[in-house]
Amino acid sequence: MIDAPDGGFVGPVKRSVTIAGHQTSISLEPVFWTALDRAAVEAGLPLNALIAQIDVLRIAAEAPPNLASALRTWLFDRTARR
Repeated sequence: MIDAPDGGFVGPVKRSVTIAGHQTSISLEPVFWTALDRAAVEAGLPLNALIAQIDVLRIAAEAPPNLASALRTWLFDRTARR
């Protein structure tokens, strides 16, 4: 039998970020916002700068997903490599 995540299941939270000088809203579950905040600290970057770098990689992809999907995928890959 499996267990529910610590803190239960929580839906997406919308936050505004500035990327390349323009504001955009991103909806992610709190666990992903926490992971992005940690990744930004570890990289020595402001959160907006980390998201902007991931966005550049996303746009260069052969079939770019939406930004929220790219952020989740990047975080999952980062965690899987550890």
